[in-house]
Amino acid sequence: MLIPKRPRYRKAHKGRIKGIARSGYSLCYGSYGLKALESDRVTSRQIEAARRAIVRRTRRQGKVWIRVFPDVPVSKKPTEVRMGKGKGSVEFWAARVRAGRILFEMEGVGYDVASEALLLGKEKLPVRCKVVSRLGVEGSL
Repeated sequence: MLIPKRPRYRKAHKGRIKGIARSGYSLCYGSYGLKALESDRVTSRQIEAARRAIVRRTRRQGKVWIRVFPDVPVSKKPTEVRMGKGKGSVEFWAARVRAGRILFEMEGVGYDVASEALLLGKEKLPVRCKVVSRLGVEGSL
């Protein structure tokens, strides 16, 4: 799973994810990509599950790039604990994903295999996504 090596701060505020992506909204490395259509937090476990699904479907042919990194610590208090007494401990790491952000990119496989693999990866993520290609938007889901 992806986690930062040396985080600058131990705990972070929750914050809100609003607006559309100001960077990372176009394909840079591969020919096909998975683009988020809505904003949400994506955990490192969800990113890893999507990556595994994509790699398994392509039978490790081609190359896959992960374009998001979980750098936000999400803390949680234990169950049945009274209010107060400080902030809870860090439970998992998440990436703040805005609408329009490219999550994964692929290269080295055909459109049929790439779209099928990216659709399998899409099922593992909490945001609505669509498959995009360098030639244009092939299909939205």
